[in-house]
Amino acid sequence: MSTPHAIRIHEHGGPEVLRWEPFDPGAPGPGELRVRIGAVGLNFIDTYHRSGLYPLALPSGLGLEGAGTVEAIGEGVSEFAPGDRVAWGTGPVGSYAEVRVMPADKAVKLPDAI
Repeated sequence: MSTPHAIRIHEHGGPEVLRWEPFDPGAPGPGELRVRIGAVGLNFIDTYHRSGLYPLALPSGLGLEGAGTVEAIGEGVSEFAPGDRVAWGTGPVGSYAEVRVMPADKAVKLPDAI
């Protein structure tokens, strides 16, 4: 399997600062999920983060919302299992990626009908 990629910024600015680059989010730690992302939300807050209006520590990923499939769970996570479909509507940033690690308490399980 190839290394996943993410849109990252290394400086604040306009769209020209966005970089599609290899990024290994690593394994999930305690209380975390590793998610293969299938959809992301695009919102004004993302442009504010990118521009520096709401500064982020750099380098950084972008994107606060998304949905995907759990690939792995960290220690202490019992409400999710690999293969579960999940969504999240708040950070931390990092949804503009193929794969991300995120706090399990930010995710909700999606019903099969969605």
